[in-house]
Amino acid sequence: MSSFTAQLVGGPTAVLEYAGLRWLTDPSLSPPGTYEGGLVKTTGPAVAIEQLEPIDVVLLSHEHHSDNLDPDGRAFLPRAGRVLTTTQGAERLGGNATGLEPWSAVEVSRPDGGSVTVTAVPAQHGPDGSDHITGPVIGFVLSGDRLETVYVSGDNASLDVVREIARRTGAVDVTVLFAGAVSVPHRFDGAYLTLSSERAAAATKILGARTVVPVHFEGWTHFTQGADALRAAFVGNQLADRLVLLERGEKMGQTPHDGETPGA
Repeated sequence: MSSFTAQLVGGPTAVLEYAGLRWLTDPSLSPPGTYEGGLVKTTGPAVAIEQLEPIDVVLLSHEHHSDNLDPDGRAFLPRAGRVLTTTQGAERLGGNATGLEPWSAVEVSRPDGGSVTVTAVPAQHGPDGSDHITGPVIGFVLSGDRLETVYVSGDNASLDVVREIARRTGAVDVTVLFAGAVSVPHRFDGAYLTLSSERAAAATKILGARTVVPVHFEGWTHFTQGADALRAAFVGNQLADRLVLLERGEKMGQTPHDGETPGA
């Protein structure tokens, strides 16, 4: 069984080490400021961009919201081996981007000669009936022979979607959950656009995950629930032993910023 580790870069961005490869989730790498859509970023990446490399695969849940792909994140994409994203996103990005529809899959070669199956899974970026407004978003399930199964949720707010994923894929070992209870007052009467802390705990139970690494809960002003709310929800649901709540720059099993140079 291959070991999995993660380092929180900031916002939705984490470096995952899995199957001998380095994977990067939704690159949010620009400095603080106001970005497209009026979204306000409060912190830059906790790891210098050049220290992220090499990246074999970028897992990009969607490219049309600036908190998931900001300008410096977009500029980084050609430096990765490949980018997996929505079909719409791949058409817009071009280059090394491959588009996936939900439940389609690609194989990524491993250094040991095997492969990782990357399956795109659905994500609902808001309340029921909002998909045509929020646009296409996907999550990812990574699996392979003698590997842990890893679910990366992308911007998903729906537990029904999580139940469908669990039904089709079975239990997962590790989940990287985009949390933060994102809420924008002028959209859907403030309904959550990503998992709340309680829903993140519920998703953990649905998936049977042993390890949960939350991302997308700090660094932007539209996150309404942070680390304290996540910790309280997992404690309240008797799941505290599954929660790996990283600080910015921290790697699983490592002191925050140990050996790393913070970015801007």
